[in-house]
Amino acid sequence: MPDRLLLLKKILQGPMDRSMWLIAALLLWSGPADAARIKDVASLYGVRSNPLVGYGLVVGLNRTGDSTQNVAAVSNLANRLQGLGVTMSDADIKSKNIAMVMVTAKLPSGSRPGSRLDIQVSSVGDAKSLDGGVLLLTPLYAPNGLMVATAQGAITVGGFTIGTGRDAVTKNHPTVGWVAGGATVEVEVPNGLNVPETTRLEWVLHQPDFANATGMATSINRALDGDFAQARDGGTITVTVPDAWLGRQAELIARVEALDISMDTPNRVVVDERTGTVVMGASITISPVAVAHGGLTIEVQEDTQVSQPNMLGAGETTVVDNVRIRADEANGKLTLLQGVTVGDVVNALNDMGVTPRDLIIILQAMRAAGGLHAEIESL
Repeated sequence: MPDRLLLLKKILQGPMDRSMWLIAALLLWSGPADAARIKDVASLYGVRSNPLVGYGLVVGLNRTGDSTQNVAAVSNLANRLQGLGVTMSDADIKSKNIAMVMVTAKLPSGSRPGSRLDIQVSSVGDAKSLDGGVLLLTPLYAPNGLMVATAQGAITVGGFTIGTGRDAVTKNHPTVGWVAGGATVEVEVPNGLNVPETTRLEWVLHQPDFANATGMATSINRALDGDFAQARDGGTITVTVPDAWLGRQAELIARVEALDISMDTPNRVVVDERTGTVVMGASITISPVAVAHGGLTIEVQEDTQVSQPNMLGAGETTVVDNVRIRADEANGKLTLLQGVTVGDVVNALNDMGVTPRDLIIILQAMRAAGGLHAEIESL
């Protein structure tokens, strides 16, 4: 913690740009970098959620639904009305208050009939907005084709569209919405793990690592005061249920998943060149490197002029294109970067006036030169 506060103080004393504010926020709000709960880094084998999907119809839109040329939406509405005893042909339906949607949800492990699920509703046609719409009764299916749940309810949309055509104003994404508790589980879902009867539990690390697997097994053995856990490989930890915990496996699982363990994670720098975002750990080690960063800007301007003779003169009207090309090269100052961590180096780059987008290129070049000891992952 003292090293973290010292680096934070050094950053705040210098000029701040977007990259420096990001690093300062990570140092200020994050806890110990190597501490994590087991439930945050591993999952119990056999206990998982299952995706559900359905194809439904939203009604009640204020003329922001699918156009009348959308044959699927019109036919679906006609079929539903026929099922309710109302006979109408597709040609009789001219409404723009309906929209075809895909309905998705996640079925948690251990769900029972009557359990409520949140659902997401997404337009699949040319609807402009789902704001104010109501999802009609829609069956939701598991990947094996089994109908598991039914969905229905008023849709909540985090955006809106006002106006039509070129005079429309849109905020956020109005063609995707949510229904809190909009689905009801209808069938008994088989559980992949019979917790009350099992005598062996297995946890799977989200990111396999031999050091983390061994450390997790050591922490569990220390908490249970015995040799009950062992790392089978870099991603699986097996725990034999102690005799004192037989019949109380659910309590054992809760206790194990609440344990804090030390995480040994590889150094990684994540960059997004589209937005100029850089996220990295401040403790990444750096070898001394010399950096010179400049830039070349080429500007091309084209002016179109019309040359035309006077009224009494001979000649023809011609179009003349004048092209001007200007090249500016920014001076790159050679700077020796040396420090213990990447936080020190970023502070030095910030003094050079490097932008976050330039920082991405510099970090990639530093890794290629052997100065940055971390993986670079591009989004």
